Amino acid sequence: MPEPDHHRWMNRAIDLARQSPPVAGAFSVGAVLVADGVEIATGYSRESDPKNHAEEAALGKLDPRDPRLRHATLYSTLEPCSERATKSRRPCTDRVLAAGIPRVVIAWREPTTFVTNCVGVEKLRADGVSVLELPELAEAAMAMNRHLDLS
Repeated sequence: MPEPDHHRWMNRAIDLARQSPPVAGAFSVGAVLVADGVEIATGYSRESDPKNHAEEAALGKLDPRDPRLRHATLYSTLEPCSERATKSRRPCTDRVLAAGIPRVVIAWREPTTFVTNCVGVEKLRADGVSVLELPELAEAAMAMNRHLDLS
């Protein structure tokens, strides 16, 4: 089976991130779930709820028992969160692990803007998820977040 076109799918996620309503207290992120070369779900920050993260929105469109998740790739413009400001909401890394998604592709890692030490990539890798970073697309993925302190 040929290697997936990671740039194509990440650019799709970047397009979705542009649809996120910008706010001062959160990133605008896009996410695409792909299985067998086919887009199976998408999401973006605040798509249907002011507290929704992109991964949460995408995963919420599928049955958690959907067998395609077991061989899907999640494309997210930003590293999935390892903690949430709203403690009643599950971190996206926990959602990815619960869904059994084996591969995650990101454009950039979460800066210290809202979380001092995001360990999403480390947590996913520790649980056997393959994580690929596409730093060459980081600038495009950050563009809709320039109103925030990205340090």
